[in-house]
Amino acid sequence: MNINKEPVQQPAECLNEIPSLHNAFAGYFPIGTAVNPDVLQSTGSLIARHYNSLTCENHMKPEELQPEEGIFTFDKADSILAFAKRHGMRMRGHTLVWHNQTPDWVFQGRDGNPASREQVLARMKTHIDTVVCRYRGDVYCWDVVNEAINDKEGELLRRSRWLESVGEDYIQKAFEFAHEADPNALLFYNDYHESEPVKRERMYTLVKSLLDRGAPIHGIGLQAHWNIYDPSLDLIKEAIERFASLGLQLHITEMDLPMFKEDDKRRDLTAPSKEMVEQQRLRYEQIFDLFRSYKDVITNVTFWGAADDYTWLDYFPGKERTTWPMLFNHQHEPKPCFWSVINK
Repeated sequence: MNINKEPVQQPAECLNEIPSLHNAFAGYFPIGTAVNPDVLQSTGSLIARHYNSLTCENHMKPEELQPEEGIFTFDKADSILAFAKRHGMRMRGHTLVWHNQTPDWVFQGRDGNPASREQVLARMKTHIDTVVCRYRGDVYCWDVVNEAINDKEGELLRRSRWLESVGEDYIQKAFEFAHEADPNALLFYNDYHESEPVKRERMYTLVKSLLDRGAPIHGIGLQAHWNIYDPSLDLIKEAIERFASLGLQLHITEMDLPMFKEDDKRRDLTAPSKEMVEQQRLRYEQIFDLFRSYKDVITNVTFWGAADDYTWLDYFPGKERTTWPMLFNHQHEPKPCFWSVINK
């Protein structure tokens, strides 16, 4: 990994004491980060100080928790929960049903043919019952279904093995099973590109249909994998208002603001330019000003990472690629964008 020490512009009054990020938003919403056990080892002190909500990056996903039918592996998820408990943090559950990172056995029958609808639903229920009941009272909300919408023109739902095996009602069934397992947990539908008008309307249509059918859904997760240029503030605001009109809570679930546009695949930068640093500072400031103004409906903001030294965005399209998306740099020091979001 290419380690770069970026300039940090700190107000004079903060040189001796860096304010806690989550304390700065105590009157608004919890501030979360996605983690794994290795990150908690390397970045635990930073996370304990600045974040008060945790999400498992991968270790609550189906293939991690039940790699073989009936064999559950909770040790890594349990270790993350234990960290959250030690530090008085909330815990979000991510995720129960997803087209990705779900083992093949879920959809396979014993005779080598595809499993029946009834068999797949039974496996879904067993998985949800086991996982949600284990963490009942500790995990306060779940991303029940993740990324079920088709990105391409045409059909509303993604052509997944869940859809092919069960049918369109697999989403409603997942919410019903999760609610039965923990009636007190808040249940979310989670997806990306939520601020793009076409995807936004598809998400709205899906969630409204669930509400119309009486599904126990309490919120929408807006992943917020944006960048320092896009989407526009107007599109973000339109998405928030559109989803809020359904009367549900909104969580920003996977936020990051890398220094590159989506189609910018440059790999030759060893440090962001001054212009990029300033654009990131400004974008974070504007976006969090917007979040604050919607504190009645936005009830959690979670970053998909804690600092620039570990982010899923690096190494693509090459191992030398660095994207610098977070509020803290590779040395876990606050960046200019950190000060821009807390100095209000």
